[in-house]
Amino acid sequence: MGILTLLLMNLRPAMKPSDWLPQGWTIDGATVVRRLTADRSVQSAISLLRQRLSSLDAQTLLAHISGKNRAWILAHPEAELTPVQAKALGDALTRLENGEPLPYILGHWEFYGLDFQITPATLIPRPETELLVEEALRGIANRKSPTAADIGTGSGCIAVTLAVHRPELRVTAADCSIEALKIARNNARRHAVSDRVHFVQADLLTFSQPAAFDLICANLPYIPTATLHQLDVYGREPTLALDGGPDGLDLIRRLLPQAARSLAPEGLLLLEIEHTQGEAALTLARRHYPHAEITLLSDLAGHDRLLKVRI
Repeated sequence: MGILTLLLMNLRPAMKPSDWLPQGWTIDGATVVRRLTADRSVQSAISLLRQRLSSLDAQTLLAHISGKNRAWILAHPEAELTPVQAKALGDALTRLENGEPLPYILGHWEFYGLDFQITPATLIPRPETELLVEEALRGIANRKSPTAADIGTGSGCIAVTLAVHRPELRVTAADCSIEALKIARNNARRHAVSDRVHFVQADLLTFSQPAAFDLICANLPYIPTATLHQLDVYGREPTLALDGGPDGLDLIRRLLPQAARSLAPEGLLLLEIEHTQGEAALTLARRHYPHAEITLLSDLAGHDRLLKVRI
């Protein structure tokens, strides 16, 4: 069986935040170190990690610790970790036990096939947000030299991914967090698009000129304040990137009229929403875009996930 086949068999499924956090641990970091003292093989380490993590995440963590890639991990089950690597693996599991999400331990995470630096200053990219990217690329496919704005860019994963896949696209990526913008700029450099992605510290679209963008997209905070404490990632991911106000729609409510002014003729607006907010988001959009084509798009789980407005 080839390495590519093995990789495809272990593709990461769509995840919930709880998939990164300790629930029902059957093994702890100290136990891992103790058992790896007797057998430090990659195969033994994977077996231990699989008591808590998916196959893919176990391989990803082990690759991170060993300084190899996943293909190497799969091809060398007999290879041995050094004592230092075994200790680092135990330390990583202890951090997981303490509630730290795996992506923050790794310091990077995959989104739309690209690797992004992330820190606790940025939201962890989610598979559901790839729907926004797919729809954005489809929506500007026939535009020549298109312009786009990514509002609340965070790690920059949306803006950078769009720029990578549309070499003639120019993106303005805005966020109110200086720390998040530092990470986003790093990611633009990492993927060689910093000449086409302009970063600005701003409150939503307050920086924009009229009719400036063919595409405006945003994955804004949309969790209702009262339910924040129910999230597995509460206190781990930045609250600023999660809290959407009493009904979760505060920032979307503010952005809609700003986007109406900033979109070019026949422009496209894409907003990620919480799956219970579909009808409320439609009502808000119709108020500001009475003549636009407005639709809701579902994610792979069949939940309302994306508000699409074509003016």
